[in-house]
Amino acid sequence: MIESYIPIFLILAVAVVFGVVSANMSWLLGPQRPNRAKNSTYESGMEPVRTAHDRFSVKYYMVAVLFILFDIEVVFMYPWAVQYRNLGLYGFVEMVVFIGILLVGFVYVIKKGALQWD
Repeated sequence: MIESYIPIFLILAVAVVFGVVSANMSWLLGPQRPNRAKNSTYESGMEPVRTAHDRFSVKYYMVAVLFILFDIEVVFMYPWAVQYRNLGLYGFVEMVVFIGILLVGFVYVIKKGALQWD
């Protein structure tokens, strides 16, 4: 039984080795001439105002997580839309329940003020 997994393990090993080797090749073969301009933070050609290690507001991450959360609904809605006629009334009711749950979550997010940038 384990013999059938050998090709998968081999591909994973080759992928890991390739990733490590290719990530380190630029460091090994590339020129090593650091200077102040190369070590500074790049911000669209503008002079850096702060360091690259400043903290972001928690609201930034909240919006990112909410975007992912509400964007994933498309992953579930697209196959439903493709098979809508085959699913009939049961599929329609299930999608209404799904959208209802999402709307409750969206209303909760709005009530908590997670989308306000004050």
